[in-house]
Amino acid sequence: MEFRIADTFTESLAKLTGDEQKAVKTTAFDLQLNPAHPSMSLHRIEQSKDKNFWSVRVSSDIRLIVHKTASSFLLCYVDHHDKAYKWAERRKLEVHPKTGAAQWVEIRERVAEVIVRGDHVATVSEAVKTKSDRLKSSELLFARRLDEELLSYGVPPEWLGDVRKVDEDGLLLLACHLPAEAAEALLELATGGTPKPVAAIQPGTDPFTHPDAQRRFRVMKDVEELERALDFPWEKWTVFLHPSQRQWVERDYAGPARISGSAGTGKTIVALHRAVHLTRQYPDSRVLMATFSETLASALATKLQNLISNQPRLAERLEVQSMTSIGKRLYSAYWGKPKLVSQPQVEVILRKSAKIDSNLKFSHRFLFGEWNDLVDAWQLKSWDDYRDIKRLGRKTRLSEMQRLALWAVFERVQETLKQQGLITQSEMFTRLAEKAATLPHQPFDFVVVDEAQDVSVAQLKFLAASSTSNGKVRANSLFFAGDLGQRIFQHPFSWKSLGVDIRGRSRTLHINYRTSHQIRAQADRLLGPDVSDVDGNVEDRRGTVSVFNGPAPEIRSFNSETAESKAVTAWILDRLKDGLVAHELGVFVRSEAQISRAVAAITASGIPFSVLDENVNTPNGRASVCTMHLAKGLEFRAVVVMACDDEVMPLQERVQSITDEGDLEEVYNTERNLLYVACTRARDRLFVCGVEPASEFIEDFR
Repeated sequence: MEFRIADTFTESLAKLTGDEQKAVKTTAFDLQLNPAHPSMSLHRIEQSKDKNFWSVRVSSDIRLIVHKTASSFLLCYVDHHDKAYKWAERRKLEVHPKTGAAQWVEIRERVAEVIVRGDHVATVSEAVKTKSDRLKSSELLFARRLDEELLSYGVPPEWLGDVRKVDEDGLLLLACHLPAEAAEALLELATGGTPKPVAAIQPGTDPFTHPDAQRRFRVMKDVEELERALDFPWEKWTVFLHPSQRQWVERDYAGPARISGSAGTGKTIVALHRAVHLTRQYPDSRVLMATFSETLASALATKLQNLISNQPRLAERLEVQSMTSIGKRLYSAYWGKPKLVSQPQVEVILRKSAKIDSNLKFSHRFLFGEWNDLVDAWQLKSWDDYRDIKRLGRKTRLSEMQRLALWAVFERVQETLKQQGLITQSEMFTRLAEKAATLPHQPFDFVVVDEAQDVSVAQLKFLAASSTSNGKVRANSLFFAGDLGQRIFQHPFSWKSLGVDIRGRSRTLHINYRTSHQIRAQADRLLGPDVSDVDGNVEDRRGTVSVFNGPAPEIRSFNSETAESKAVTAWILDRLKDGLVAHELGVFVRSEAQISRAVAAITASGIPFSVLDENVNTPNGRASVCTMHLAKGLEFRAVVVMACDDEVMPLQERVQSITDEGDLEEVYNTERNLLYVACTRARDRLFVCGVEPASEFIEDFR
């Protein structure tokens, strides 16, 4: 007998209290060891249309729902007595007649979710019917679709009528009650796409082996695997690639390729599968998966381990590193350990170099920006280089005499660094790029880069050089995943000018699996309908859809920090009443200066929490508090973004320090992106607030 667990079980388990979860886990382990033991107290759920549903008594009030046949034992759901039974009464486990996949099917006549429209309350089916009966056939989304086509997307036969009657307003509501593969296909159809039919398996094949079934149900081979599954949420230990994304993973590319898309559209999952695919496809190859920071690299390594746990030998040829780590390692191999200079050290050297010229009229902020964005970023080593470079993004006009005076300062900085044996990260990667151009064999055959929007100029030079052999770009050697709307660390620059041309090999993903429709739609208001890079490649965000609904985000402003803190505390307490557990909550602020406000609010709620540092380890059983910059890569069921005051978002010190018009635009862009990153860490609930006068960005939400 196969022992399986469903994603619905792990999701419901996470909503119970700590003590309740312990009791459920003990019962689950006992069931796996001997599901037929008399002490299990199994009772058939007579009210369910699926007669294979049974309940298991965990405690006086907690019931575990299982689906039991002669060949399969499935942990389905767990909750308090009445809620657990209602869940079972509203569902049945079926094999889809067209695709052959095992799927949950909701009983239409038992769907009791309500929609409130003014004073009218209707069931889901009533809501679809009430609206659609008033519409002409041309206004219905799928009225002319054949049964055969809808079935090929995994739509359960009994829901075909509802699908035909749905309009744009009712689609998201209907999608919540369909199997994921059907909901995603309908959403793609509604936004002008052409989804591929779900691949069917051969008759007689185990329906649980279907790719769509495998994202819902997982076989537990032993107690250790079950323990791992119960210790981590579903999304932490399994990585599902949607069939529509597989083509971008397995395709051969003649040159560099890039996958883009807004937050939650699965870019990282595509990148992970691409790295694994290349490792499998080319048995003698070495593959690098790189990302922006050590924190993100660690998170990727965990997901990768889950993805290839059944093929551990792949890990010998596939490694995950931050760009900085791989740069240091390769530099050490060629020239010895690099002595990297820190930003504060550069600022001190720059100030001293500028003081030598008493006639210099530029502010320190301008000098530092000119150094970071031009001289160091592009590794300008001579007056001719500095004189002739296009001032990318910097609009302050400089005469040749002014540039000459500035170059004298920068030349002194470079000389000081050289005398002290220090190098910048840009210099480290530039030297590595020059070295790579001379190598007959590169350290890695293929490189996959996540969070590519924050790759620096010098890092891209290195990646471009590493992707060539005998001066020619190797096929499939570079694959990028990123979102220009989440660029918060790098000035924009031309990839094409550095030899990385992705034209014709880029794709924007449009289905959001992580964030509710309401949160995604509101967060998208911070950004334009499309985002372009310097080379003119456009990421069109229009048509992006989320696969599930949720409550609308709450956007508020208060007349004092005290009032804001009390409101945040009350909101957190309400979420706890909804069943939220501590580690499912994240609280973000713009910078360290506002951390105390977040701490005060969460302390008053009484739940345990941790203030995250650069290691960003989110502890189990504790809420997380951190700055928005550290939020990248994190996910929570509920998020509070607080202290969004007028002089905090955008940060006033950044605005006041601007001496270049181009820099001002860049500050506003990156501050918007930063708030977007913070808000899109939320899955189900989002609360954004500040003290009056609130940030101008808050108005964009309304």
